[in-house]
Amino acid sequence: MTGGERVSAGEAEGDVVRLWKRDVVGLLGCLVVGGAVLVFAIGGTRWFSRHIAPVVYDLPGGSWTVGAGLGLLSLVGWAGLLADRFGDAVGTSGASRAADVVARVGCGAAAVAPIVFLVSGLQGRNCRSYESGCAYISGTGPAVLVYVAVTGGLGWLFYRRRRAVLDERRARERDRLRKLRKKGKGKSRRAAAGR
Repeated sequence: MTGGERVSAGEAEGDVVRLWKRDVVGLLGCLVVGGAVLVFAIGGTRWFSRHIAPVVYDLPGGSWTVGAGLGLLSLVGWAGLLADRFGDAVGTSGASRAADVVARVGCGAAAVAPIVFLVSGLQGRNCRSYESGCAYISGTGPAVLVYVAVTGGLGWLFYRRRRAVLDERRARERDRLRKLRKKGKGKSRRAAAGR
């Protein structure tokens, strides 16, 4: 190994160490910032829900409409999280990957936020019901029931429809392969080599 090759190997090791340190710092930064955002988001959502829920439940349609709307919002969020268009972002630009991450975070928030909103209206644990931050907000019970009915019913229908589409697609693929085998074009290499 010549002197120039030793220097380039040392530089390559230095680059790897710098990249590793940068990744560790980035991961720790994400954990700290993400944890702080999560704590403040949960606390802020609870405060927001306890102040907004009584107003929203008194609107025409009341808690039934709110529960149905939140159920639909949650289903849309889950459908967005499970969509096939959010594939792995290999070979895409940084802006495209960032847009995918933002879309996933938005869908996750849409899926979870209604649950946090509804649970915030229930009576708090380990506190007295007459305290303002713990009291049951009237209308939360029916909203939770409608939410469960909407997400359960429509989620089941969506699952059944998606399952039927996948089964039909598999059946068409099996038929296509069976027709190819009849023509002698669909045999595997091992079967063709054994002839």
